Amino acid sequence: MKEDIKKTAKAHGTVSVEKALKKAEKVKEVTEELLDAVEEIESIDEIVEEKVEKKVPQRRGRYEPTTEEIVLAWEPKTKLGKDVKSGKIKSIDEILDNDQKILESEIVDKLISPKVDLIAQGQAKGKFGGGKRRAWRQTQRITQEGGVLTFSAMAVAGDENGHVGIGVGKSGETLPARDKATRKAKLSVIKVSRGCAAFDCNCSEKHTVPFVVKGKSGSVTVELIPAPQGTGLVCARELQKILKMAGIKDVYSKTSGKVRTTFNLAKACIEALKETNRK
Repeated sequence: MKEDIKKTAKAHGTVSVEKALKKAEKVKEVTEELLDAVEEIESIDEIVEEKVEKKVPQRRGRYEPTTEEIVLAWEPKTKLGKDVKSGKIKSIDEILDNDQKILESEIVDKLISPKVDLIAQGQAKGKFGGGKRRAWRQTQRITQEGGVLTFSAMAVAGDENGHVGIGVGKSGETLPARDKATRKAKLSVIKVSRGCAAFDCNCSEKHTVPFVVKGKSGSVTVELIPAPQGTGLVCARELQKILKMAGIKDVYSKTSGKVRTTFNLAKACIEALKETNRK
C-alpha cells in the first residue's frame, strides 16, 4: 500500500505521506503560508478589478496586439509620421486641409482612434441560387495545378465625427485580406463637412449633410439629401455603415444604376461625401 502511495506521489508530484506528517506537526508555519497565499490572491483580484475599471482594450485575437500597443511600438519612417509621433501635429484636419498624403496607418490610429467595420460585398452559397451576404468575396483562378482561391474584403474606418475612409484588400486567406482592407481604409480617410440644412429643421447640431451632394462610380449614382432630426439613415444597409462612421445621423438617399455592385455603391457614397467640402 505504501509503495502505491509513493508511486502516485512521484507521478503526480503530490505530497508524500512523510511530508504530510511533518507538516501536520508544524501547524503554525502551514497556517502562515496559507494566509500569505490568500493575500496574494486578493492582491491579484484587486489588479483585475482596476483593469476592468480602466476599461483596458481587449485584444482583437489571441496573439494580435491592441491599437494602443501598436501605436506605442510604432517607429515612424516618414516626415509626417515623425511630426505626429513627436506631437507637432495634433489634429488630422491639419493634414487633410493641406492635402498631405498619409502613408502610415498609425498616424490615423494616434490622431482619431478610428472604429472599423466590414462591408458585406460577397455572398455565401445557398440552396436554389440564394445565400446570405458576407464580408468575403471569393474568386477563383484556374491554373495547371488547379483552382487558386482569392478572398477580397472591403473595410470602412471612421471616428463618427467627420472622418471616414474605405479600403479593399485581397489575399489567399480571409484574415490577411481583412487587415489589408483595414490599413487601406485608414490611409484613405477623408474629411466630411456636416450641418443642419433640412428645410423643416432649425437646430444647431451637425447631424446631416450641408446640402444635396451626388457621387458616381461605374454605373452607380448616389445622391444624399439633407433630412431633419429623427429621420435616421434612409438608405441601403451598407451605406448606413459608411454614413454612421462619418458621423451623419439623418439623411435621405436616392440611388440609380446597378446598386447590387456593393463596391461601386460604397465608392459612389464616398465620392458624394467628398462633395460636402465643396465651396
